Amino acid sequence: MNAMGEQQDAKQSGEKGDTRVAPGMVRFELLHEDASGTKARRGRLHTPHGPVETPIFMPVGTVGSVKGVGPDDLLTLDAQIILGNTYHLMLRPGEKLVGEMGGLHRFVSWDRPMLTDSGGFQVFSLSGKRKITEEGATFQSHLDGARHFLTPERSIDIQETLGADVIMAFDECPPSTEDRPYLEASLARTTRWLHRCVKAWSRQRSSLFGIVQGGLHEDLRKRHAEEVCAVDLPGYALGGYSVGEAPEAMHDGVAYSAPLLPRDKPRYLMGVGTPVDLVTCVEHGVDMFDCVLPTRCARNGLLFTSEGKVVIRNAAYARDPRPVDPACSCYTCRNFSRAYLRHLFAAQELLAMRLNTIHNLHYFLGLMAEVRRAVAEDRFAAFARDFRARAKAQEAERTRGR
Repeated sequence: MNAMGEQQDAKQSGEKGDTRVAPGMVRFELLHEDASGTKARRGRLHTPHGPVETPIFMPVGTVGSVKGVGPDDLLTLDAQIILGNTYHLMLRPGEKLVGEMGGLHRFVSWDRPMLTDSGGFQVFSLSGKRKITEEGATFQSHLDGARHFLTPERSIDIQETLGADVIMAFDECPPSTEDRPYLEASLARTTRWLHRCVKAWSRQRSSLFGIVQGGLHEDLRKRHAEEVCAVDLPGYALGGYSVGEAPEAMHDGVAYSAPLLPRDKPRYLMGVGTPVDLVTCVEHGVDMFDCVLPTRCARNGLLFTSEGKVVIRNAAYARDPRPVDPACSCYTCRNFSRAYLRHLFAAQELLAMRLNTIHNLHYFLGLMAEVRRAVAEDRFAAFARDFRARAKAQEAERTRGR
């Protein structure tokens, strides 16, 4: 069932059916909590550009484009919300130009909801090319080496000029494995930066989400969650996961941290992740996800299927007439063989990127639709258990077949 069908069902069942809210405000509607023994939730995020059914995966459009596909492809795939990247858009073409063009929605021809990150993750990933002070972060552009200075106030101004429905507080994103003294200093600074973000936020077109950090230390996560959630905001995120730690450590951390966020607000886990990550973290109460994984893997020839991963560049597929996934209904699988996709990839044809990306996004978005149904029907515990067991068996089989 697609998002439109979910909305119609909600209206017929007596749930609130409004899909538009006052400019600048998003509102989370908690529709159902799983009764099968998990913390999974079924919700709806109302935004100025329409509703978002949760749990949801958000494709990443780094420079105002989800790599390899167009807005028409994304609409066909029923992507409900996409991301833009503040760091990249401020460097090129610049937020002022985007504003002159009518804002990011009009600039990229996307009339559904959008979220922009704060630029913090990209700045702090520059390592030796940046310097952090109480005022903000000085960094060198990866494009031309020019020096820039990004502060909480500047980040909010850029994001509001871009005009996304959801904007993120400017935070420091240290690796989860960073030593404790550094994490403590970083958390204190991020809390101070949050208050500066709130002061700079105009509350006109965009809704501000706060970000909880703390690495893998439960006491630091709890303390920072209390500090961040003491500020009344439309939503909250968990940052600093999936940045170097083992997947099991990340899952344990999210299991502890997600319930610390308010029950009546959307919970966003930033930069995560694999299909197993998504299912597992929904189980712990997360509502929103983003990750470059499906699009990046598509460009490298790794495809996600109901039968496990397919590395389409492998010679084994040179004469394979089957679709990538016989159970898949995406445009790629309805029309093209594995042999053709391998040929395109080997020839370095641009069409390979598009067809692979369409398939991977269809898989991720379809998985989240299945997740929403399982939660609504109170069978998510069994769904998650079976999904993980199947994924583990498929990966073991793939490894043996190498």
